[in-house]
Amino acid sequence: MAKSQMPDKSSESSEAIMTEMVLPQHTNALGTVFGGVVMSWVDIVAAICAERHSNKQVVTASVDAMEFLAPIKLGWIVTLKASVNYVWTTSMEIGVKVTAENPRTGEFFHTASAYVTMVALDSHGRPTAIPKVLPVGSEQQRRFDEAKFRRISRLELKKQNAERASQKEQAT
Repeated sequence: MAKSQMPDKSSESSEAIMTEMVLPQHTNALGTVFGGVVMSWVDIVAAICAERHSNKQVVTASVDAMEFLAPIKLGWIVTLKASVNYVWTTSMEIGVKVTAENPRTGEFFHTASAYVTMVALDSHGRPTAIPKVLPVGSEQQRRFDEAKFRRISRLELKKQNAERASQKEQAT
């Protein structure tokens, strides 16, 4: 189906929520979760969201810088919420918010956020067109608008990295 024939989708229709309990194998010597574990969970929930939106297999193209805002401790409950912020032709930006709950006190902490670019693939493993996303409400419209600016920054960084790699290659 050509992209122009695909019905647009709301971000709510593909939203994904994943819940994990922090177990000993997820933690470091300080009893807090390894950053790589959180990054893995972010990638998984982003993929679920992207597959729901595109109805295709997806791969991760990039993850924007991830800042860990608060530690997540052993025994806590982690919730990851992912939604489609913007869709280009074959790729989409998925916003992921990570919160942690201390089940003994009932306190919640915003612990991390990330923007993940996912690419939809056809049955031959090539990038393929996907439906546009329709922002519903002011919060989704804000995320939709801001995603366009983040893409410009990503493409500029990609260009700079390619130039540096080329210069390095020429120097050797």
